[in-house]
Formats: sequence, structure tokens, C-alpha cells
Amino acid sequence: MGKNIALLSIYVITLFASVITSAQSNPVVVMETNKGSIKIEVWEDKAPISAANFLRYVDESYYDGLIFHRVIPGFMAQGGGFSEDMVQKSTFESIKNEASAALPNKRGTLAMARTNVVDSATSQFFINLVDNDFLNHTDNTPRGFGYAVFAEVIEGMEIVDSMATVETTNKRGHQNVPVEPIVMTRVTRQK
Repeated sequence: MGKNIALLSIYVITLFASVITSAQSNPVVVMETNKGSIKIEVWEDKAPISAANFLRYVDESYYDGLIFHRVIPGFMAQGGGFSEDMVQKSTFESIKNEASAALPNKRGTLAMARTNVVDSATSQFFINLVDNDFLNHTDNTPRGFGYAVFAEVIEGMEIVDSMATVETTNKRGHQNVPVEPIVMTRVTRQK
């Protein structure tokens, strides 16, 4: 009996250590904005397709100078596709949607934005301001597929929350656009 407990203890400690190591090995992205700095842990271990896609844009300095073009209090802040003049930037190819019930759209998580086509995500993402359970994966239909969560704000959520307090307007065919642009001045991997 004592031998079984010892083996079980070793197994639990090893499992716990591997979870910690996995979390520590995930890249961290620093998103400098004109409102402040946001640190994001990108979950390569949980959402490899979306994480690789986001990091590809980060590594290409794609997000530098782009804005959060859609901000809805009590919902989310979306960015990663438009300049301050609301000109949409060209993207890489779309990716497979890897939304999973195991990765819900909880407050502070980042998910890939997409059209009504399930596998249409490219560069745009959103940060959940609240738990948005209705965006979670529930089934494999276009309506139930959900939005792929791939990262989480680990520092600077107060900056994200401040985005939800800005005045918004309609601009160039888009709704909920901040009157004063919220600019991603520099988005890089933390060294």
C-alpha cells in the first residue's frame, strides 16, 4: 500500500511539473498601445494552429500601427485588421478553426475573429471583456462551431477594460469604432 502511494505521489508531482513547464514555455507577447501595455500568454500548447497564426503576424510586425476597430462594452474589443483610416490590411491565408469546448471564451482570453464561414480567421482577434459563453464551441455546425480561443491577458487587463469606456461611432461602414483610435503601436514577443 505504501509503495502504491509513493508511486502515485511521484506521478502527481511529475504531472504537475509538466503542466507548469508547459505553461512557462508558452510565448508571451507584449502589446504596446496608446492606452498602455498588455502582456499576453499565447497558448501554443492548447491551440497550436491559432497560436502559430497569431505569432506569425507578431513576428512580421503586422499589428504595429493597427487599431482596435470594434469595441463593445460588456462584450469584447476587436483589432488586428485596420489602420486608423479604417483601411483593411492584406492578410496571410485563413486558418482552420480549432475552437474547442475545453477553451471557453472567458474574460481576458483572446480568440480569433472570423466571418460566418467557420474556417475564415486570418489576422483579426478579439479580447473578451466578460465571459462570452455564447461564443463557445458547442457542435460542428456553422452556428455552433464557436470562436477559437488561443491566448490570455496575463498583465494589463485594466488597459483592456479602459478600452470599453471610450466613445464609439460609425466609420466607413463599421459600427462601434472608437472616436479616438486605440492603436497597437508595437506588438512583439517578450524576450
